[in-house]
Amino acid sequence: MIIYNVTVKVDNSITDQWVQWMKEEHLADVVGTGMFFDCRLYQLLEQDEKEGKTFVAQYYCETMEQYNTYMAEHAQKMRDKGFARFGNKFIAFRTVMEKLA
Repeated sequence: MIIYNVTVKVDNSITDQWVQWMKEEHLADVVGTGMFFDCRLYQLLEQDEKEGKTFVAQYYCETMEQYNTYMAEHAQKMRDKGFARFGNKFIAFRTVMEKLA
């Protein structure tokens, strides 16, 4: 299993709206591409929250081919939606992991 992990620091001024958008729209849009079979959204705890809260969205797919297809055909559109809605009030760091056990 491949996990596409997106860690996002969200400005305090938009936190509630961003979480609502993730839950009601973005997570479903990403899974709706057909490249991922499930997703989860977490809030990191014990973090410095002066500049914002930190969240982790994880998207699960079976193969690197599915992940690569998502990146090539869908990722930029999804990122553009977030920037169109929230501008520069968040910053994202992305990693890819493979489940071993």
